[in-house]
Amino acid sequence: MKNIKSYILLLATAISVSSCLDKYPEDAVLEDEAITTVEQADQAVIGIYSAFLSPALYSGYLTLLPDLQCDLAYAVNGYTNTYGDIWRWDILATNAQIEAVYGALYDVIGRCNFLLDNAAELQKKLTDDNALDRLDQYCGEAYFARALAYSELIKLFCKSYEGREEAENELGVVLTEHYYTVPEIKRSSLEESYALVISDIDRAAELLALGDDYNPALDGTIYNSTYFNEYTAYALRARVALYMKDYDAAIKYASKVIDSGFYLLSSANTEYSGGLSYYQYMWASDNSTEIIWKVGFTSTNYGGALGTIFFNYDYSSFKPDYVPAQWVLDLYDAYDMRYSAFFQEYTTGYSHGLTWPLLVKYWGNTDLYSAAQLLNVSMPKVFRLSELYLIRAEAHCCKAVPDYSAASKDISKLRMARYYNYGGSTPMNVSNAMQIIEEERIKELYMEGFRLADLKRWHKGFERTPQSQSLAGGSSLKVDADNPLFVWPIPRHELEAPGADIEPNESNK
Repeated sequence: MKNIKSYILLLATAISVSSCLDKYPEDAVLEDEAITTVEQADQAVIGIYSAFLSPALYSGYLTLLPDLQCDLAYAVNGYTNTYGDIWRWDILATNAQIEAVYGALYDVIGRCNFLLDNAAELQKKLTDDNALDRLDQYCGEAYFARALAYSELIKLFCKSYEGREEAENELGVVLTEHYYTVPEIKRSSLEESYALVISDIDRAAELLALGDDYNPALDGTIYNSTYFNEYTAYALRARVALYMKDYDAAIKYASKVIDSGFYLLSSANTEYSGGLSYYQYMWASDNSTEIIWKVGFTSTNYGGALGTIFFNYDYSSFKPDYVPAQWVLDLYDAYDMRYSAFFQEYTTGYSHGLTWPLLVKYWGNTDLYSAAQLLNVSMPKVFRLSELYLIRAEAHCCKAVPDYSAASKDISKLRMARYYNYGGSTPMNVSNAMQIIEEERIKELYMEGFRLADLKRWHKGFERTPQSQSLAGGSSLKVDADNPLFVWPIPRHELEAPGADIEPNESNK
C-alpha cells in the first residue's frame, strides 16, 4: 500500500496513512472490498453512525472547543491545562485536537462516499422493491451524514458567508464525492462547498421522507431519535441557511420542523418524576420530546465524556478545569429554570477552595452511570427543537424587512417552556432584538459548541474580565472581531501532504 499523509487522500483512495492514522480502524472499509448486498449496505450505515461516537466530534472536541475558545468559561488556577492552548488562543496548525476534528469529519465523509459509490452499482442489480427501498433509506442517511460533516468543516475552517459573490472568491473545504476516485486535493470555494451541503441535504430529505400517511400513533414517534430522518434534514437545512444568511430559507425549514407537531419543547417548570422537571430529565437521561437527533450511546458503546473538564471528580472532590463565566450566570433571571438545570454550586477541592456554580448539564447520563459507572458521559443532542425556534427568531429579525412580532412569539414560546412563570410577551424591536437573540442562544445552548460560529457570523469580538481564581494567562484576553483565529488553521500535515495543493487559512500564517 502507498503511504500518503492526508485524511483527504485516505477517504478518496482508501489507502493507509502515516500522519495521524497509522492503521485502519477495526471497522474501516478496505479498498478491495465492496458492498454487494443490502445487508452489507446496512452494516456500512451502522459504521457511519459509529463514526459519530468519536470523542473528537460531538461527545468531545467539536462541542467543547468552540465554546471554550470564546468567552463562556474560565480556566481555574490549578487546572490540568487540558485544552489550555485553545482557551488562551495559542492555536497552531499542529494542535492535536484540531487535527482530530478535521480527521474525524473526513472519516465520516469517506464512509459515506464508500456506501454511495457502491450503492450506485448495487442498485442496478436489485429487482425487489423492498430491497430498493431499504437501499434508498441507507443512501439518504449517507447523504445527510456527509452534509453534516461538511457543514461542520465549513463552520470551523472557513470564513463566514457574506453573500454569493464574495463566497465564490473565499476558500471553502476540500470536496470529494467519491471513494474510489482520487480528486484534485485542493480547496473548493465557499460557495461550492455550501452548494454540495445543500444538495446532499435535499437528496437526504427526499430519500428519508416519512410519507403523507405517516402517523406517529401507528408508525412510532420520531423524536428522541438516534437515526436520521426527513426532519433531521430540515433542521440542518435551517441551520445552514442561517449561517448563509438566507433568512427566508431559515424560516421555511425551521418552520417545517416546528410546525410538524412531531416535536415538543421539554418543560422546565413541569415535574417529570423524582423532583426532576422534563427539561432536567432530558439532560439526566438523554430522553426528550424535543430531541431531533442525538448520538446514541450504550453502556458498552459510547463516545467521550463531555463533563469531565467541568468536574474532574475523583470520588472525593471536584477540581474543574473550567467554570462558567460570571457574566453568563448573570444572564439567567430568578424565574429561568435553565439555571438550576445547568448549574449547581460546589466548593472545589483546590487548595484555594473556590466555591462556584459548576456545569451539571454534563454530569452524565444516570442510566449509563448505573450500568457501567460511566462518569460525565452524556449523549450529544446535536439537533433540538429549541435551536429551531432560535434560528427562526433570528431570521425574522435579520430579514430585509424584519418581523419583530414573529421573532417575539418564538422567543416567548421558548421562554414559556423554560421559565417558572412567563406570562407575558417579549418586546422586540430594532434596538434590542439581536441582544435578546444573542443572550437567549447563550442561555439555551451553553457549551453545546455554537459560540465561536455565532461571534464569527455576527462579526463580534469579546473581552474576558478576570474572576475569582481564574487563570491569569487568558483571563484578560481581548479578541477583536474577525480575528483570524475565528477560523481554525488547516492542519499542517494536510498542507504538506504529497500531492496536495491545499491553501492555508490566515490563521496558519
